[in-house]
Amino acid sequence: MRCSKCGFENPDGMKFCGQCTAPLALTCPKCHFQNPPGFKFCGQCTAALQGDAEITKGKSAPAKPAAAVRVAAEQADASAVEGERKTVTALFADIKGSTELEQDLDPEEARAIIDPALKLMMDAVHRYDGYIPQSTGDGIFALFGAPVAHEDHPQRALYAALRMQEELKKYSSRLRETGNLPLEARVGVNTGEVVVRSITTGEGHTEYTPIGHTINLASRLQALAPTGSIAISEQTRKFVEGYFELKPLGPTRVKGVSEPVNVYEVTGFGPIRTRLQRSAGRGYTKFVGREREMDAMKAAAEQAKAGHGQIVAAMAEAGVGKSRLIFEFKAISQSGWMVLETFSVAHGKASAYLPVIDLLHSYFDIKAEDDPRKRRERVIGRLLALDRSLEDALPYLFGLLGIVEGADRLAGMDAEIRKRRTLDVIKRIMLRESLNQPLMVIFEDLHWVDEGSQGFLNQLADSIGTAKVLLLVNYRPEYSHQWGSKTYYTQLRLDSLGKESADEMLQSLLGDSAELGPVKRLIIERTEGNPFFMEESVQVLLDEGALVRDGTAVRLTRPLGELKIPPTVQGILAARIDRLPADEKDLLQA
Repeated sequence: MRCSKCGFENPDGMKFCGQCTAPLALTCPKCHFQNPPGFKFCGQCTAALQGDAEITKGKSAPAKPAAAVRVAAEQADASAVEGERKTVTALFADIKGSTELEQDLDPEEARAIIDPALKLMMDAVHRYDGYIPQSTGDGIFALFGAPVAHEDHPQRALYAALRMQEELKKYSSRLRETGNLPLEARVGVNTGEVVVRSITTGEGHTEYTPIGHTINLASRLQALAPTGSIAISEQTRKFVEGYFELKPLGPTRVKGVSEPVNVYEVTGFGPIRTRLQRSAGRGYTKFVGREREMDAMKAAAEQAKAGHGQIVAAMAEAGVGKSRLIFEFKAISQSGWMVLETFSVAHGKASAYLPVIDLLHSYFDIKAEDDPRKRRERVIGRLLALDRSLEDALPYLFGLLGIVEGADRLAGMDAEIRKRRTLDVIKRIMLRESLNQPLMVIFEDLHWVDEGSQGFLNQLADSIGTAKVLLLVNYRPEYSHQWGSKTYYTQLRLDSLGKESADEMLQSLLGDSAELGPVKRLIIERTEGNPFFMEESVQVLLDEGALVRDGTAVRLTRPLGELKIPPTVQGILAARIDRLPADEKDLLQA
């Protein structure tokens, strides 16, 4: 099969070009006509091509592997046969009933049903920057956190697993409509340390392969998972609890494991979406230092209240306290303000406008359980109560929020014009609202922001100079923007805590016992005063029993020895290491 894009001759049966990844001709499952790439329906008999295709306006295209993931796998150092240690999350997914299907149908007919389901599963993995080392015929094996590390790889794996199950349910409904049996999948997920290595085969192809018990346990969990469900291990639970709803399935005997393994079923999304929200569950650590930054934010707020809009940005490395600073400022300053807040997430670039949509849901008081009709009523009611001249904004809001009723009035509009006008109406709503009361807009973690949401921020930032709007943002140093020259922009660079503030924070966590002096000094030395790293290090010592709470006091139970790096911190460090130049990464690994 010759690729129409690069001319490479591919073996028969391939779906994508092995040279440039372009899609190859699509075979019709009904008449077997070879259709050009991009066709939704067969040009010979009009049958739907690729069972997962949906002709839906505004729906994102099927996800492909992120360039960074694909390049890292393809360009892995083939000489590194000895391997590299990494903490990853492994996912195994298997289509239930595929064997019976292949027995009852002609092989080509069976593959025409199974292959679209496999593609749905692969798209879900690629959407969250996972890597697929292999397809197992009627299932897939995927890695998150390698070859490119992500600090939230366990969450990404479960987002992908839930998307798989959701898309397979839709696909099964379409199968029923055509008289075919539905398909269901079982998914197993486990997190842990592996050795990953790249091996070049005789044909010059590089295979990126993980080895270790972590992979085996994920495979066993998939086999144990009830049909249509997602089973995870205790180790994965520690990372994702709160972010997802979990149902304990109890201790389970797993082949190859001496002791019973605690297994949990993932039933849906949880209430937590940020690390700061998760910290609230065990109680916030005492807020220390940052007096200068708080004073600067208070001054900017007074300027904004007087009609001189302000942008304040907190910039710092991971864990230094950007979100906590904004949280504390909001807690003491929100009286008299309308506060709207949203944030980007590490996997957010897979979903356009996710933070903006979240902001609008908050503004219009849209609940997760609201149906499209109820959502439209909330938007219309709030908008017309604000200003009837904004009625022209409704079609753009309905389109962005996915609640269009009937034919989309904007369907024929140029995509770029529609995008620009959509962002403009949101900006108009924000500015109009600020005439009623001062408006505080909080937008966090801009280092993960998608292009569309960045466009909205640029428009808002350009327009608030004479409005009662305070725009608070935070980001890591790698993020860049175009607001630096604005007279109403202030950047606050946060550094790790000094010794005095670090001591004060640890005293609030551990008390003031003289016995714990060496422990505190070791924690500050190892973490260099990073508040998140300090808090997680204390938590690891408590979890492992090196520190024990005895009433209000904390005591040391055994020699401290080597202070382990907490797994939550490992993820942040690994993500930064993987983005270093190759020679620097090799030096650091050595």
